[in-house]
Amino acid sequence: MTSSPPALLTDKYELTMLAAALRGGTAHRRTTFEVFARRLPDGRRYGVTAGTARLADVLQQFRFDSGMLDELAAFCDQDTLNYLADYRFAGDMDGYPEGELYFPGSPVLSVHGTFAECVVLETLTLSILNHDSAVASAAARMVSAAEGRPLIEMGSRRTHEQAAVAAARAAYLAGFAGSSNLAAQRSHGVPALGTSAHAFTLLHTTTRQDRSDWEKAAFRAQVAALGTDTTLLVDTYDITAGVAHAIEVGGPQLGAVRIDSGDLGVLARQVRRQLDSLGATGTRIVVSGDLDEFGIAALRAEPVDSYGVGTSVVTGSGAPTAGMVYKLVEVDGIPVEKRSTHKQSHGGRKQAARLAKASGTAVEEVVFPVDEPPQTPAGLIGRPLTVPLVRNGEPVADFTLAVARERVARGLTELPWNGLSLSKGDPAIPTRIVPPARAGTVR
Repeated sequence: MTSSPPALLTDKYELTMLAAALRGGTAHRRTTFEVFARRLPDGRRYGVTAGTARLADVLQQFRFDSGMLDELAAFCDQDTLNYLADYRFAGDMDGYPEGELYFPGSPVLSVHGTFAECVVLETLTLSILNHDSAVASAAARMVSAAEGRPLIEMGSRRTHEQAAVAAARAAYLAGFAGSSNLAAQRSHGVPALGTSAHAFTLLHTTTRQDRSDWEKAAFRAQVAALGTDTTLLVDTYDITAGVAHAIEVGGPQLGAVRIDSGDLGVLARQVRRQLDSLGATGTRIVVSGDLDEFGIAALRAEPVDSYGVGTSVVTGSGAPTAGMVYKLVEVDGIPVEKRSTHKQSHGGRKQAARLAKASGTAVEEVVFPVDEPPQTPAGLIGRPLTVPLVRNGEPVADFTLAVARERVARGLTELPWNGLSLSKGDPAIPTRIVPPARAGTVR
């Protein structure tokens, strides 16, 4: 299956609204749409912004060709088709740079332009930001739980083939050491990591040798191909025998052994003792097998050197979407608000700053009208969060992945101590939304 053209990653109702606006004469009114999360996933203390670089890139490909227009003619009138034939997003986007933490109400992205050019971007924008931010947020929790030990993303087999590439990028952005996904390396420069699976050991089964010879034959082949710095999977048969065979073949200089099943904490202690007794004191222990942030945290005191994480990270560890919405907040300079029960929005074009103590510990997120910045309280330091991302349809921000990784790491150090807790609780810092001072907000 090939990936769909970006312009078709659009809900039909966006085009029906476009058609009605063109017919009614409102399509070219100047608007601002805002992307924000009304709340964080249950129990989460913070979110990590991810996906804006991918969105800025795909905007350049958001075009309707003749074949697509022929398909849309089934329900679009000629005026709408004519508009789409010439569609180019020529507006602006402001928002949080990738890797910045966000909280409920944070204006993660603001899209400025005509109603017509902004409304058709809703589904694409939300699908990218909701997916990537959910994965990055879960990955950041895992990075914190690992306390400096490396993590490998290896969940490609547990999600859609295209989502796997984006998930690998988002996990790396949040601090993972790399991914098993080769497409993520090619597309985004994510380091590709990985050695072998149980199938490779089982491949060496014969009728003429016993099980120990099968395992050693597999290990010899892998070491011959990849060198002694490789990682040998030692739990295909008997883990104690597997470790002994790994060191017999790879020597005490063997890079690592991997445990993929069983009680990982107990086995890690057992394997560490065995490795040390065999003189392989520098051989690392890698563990994998349905790990999430809680499982990683439970292994903090164990002699584990790195973790392989699959299903939980690519599915957001129980929160597969960031819950972000795309809402109209301003029309021709007039703030507008949605007042629906439990689905309120706050009107006006906004930006944000994070207030922190002199020590660097964040205390509050302040969201305010773009032309009405509030005074920073005495004793606190304000750090602007909103930056230009796109101007006249062209990306203008620094979307370097390495910079985003540094931003996540820095943001996590700014949180108060309980903000890194894995237990359920309120957001790490409160969000204060300053209403427009000027009159005219439409509710």
